[in-house]
Amino acid sequence: MIDNLDKNILNALAENARQSYAEIAKANQVSPATVHVRVEKMRKSGIITGARLSIDAKKLGYDITCFIGIILRQAGDYPSALKKLEALPEVTEAYYTTGQYSVLIKVLVRNIEDLQKLLIERLQVIDEIQSTETLISLQTPIQRVVRA
Repeated sequence: MIDNLDKNILNALAENARQSYAEIAKANQVSPATVHVRVEKMRKSGIITGARLSIDAKKLGYDITCFIGIILRQAGDYPSALKKLEALPEVTEAYYTTGQYSVLIKVLVRNIEDLQKLLIERLQVIDEIQSTETLISLQTPIQRVVRA
């Protein structure tokens, strides 16, 4: 169970993970040691699972973001298909889903040619995959972190 101070700390770190405990403490009128203890408590309980660096993929040349819906041949193919998807560096996220697709993956590629090679030469040749549907993202108008 977390209280309002924990929520405030989580929200502050979600907004800027590089923010010092002293800054968070000052905003919440507590000591930096209190913030430290609270953060450690939330790490140990699994609420905080890490801190991540946010990178602008477009500035590194990855101009195409896609979502690919995957239909597996059989439900039991999921574990082996997932291992093969993990081996593809272009796959940045994967979700085991309900509905039309068994798996939904997010892919970053530099251009359409790279996407075509990924689909034809490396993704659609995975034995466990029956079919795929590719959706190209035109923009990302909403991107936010979870708030406590």
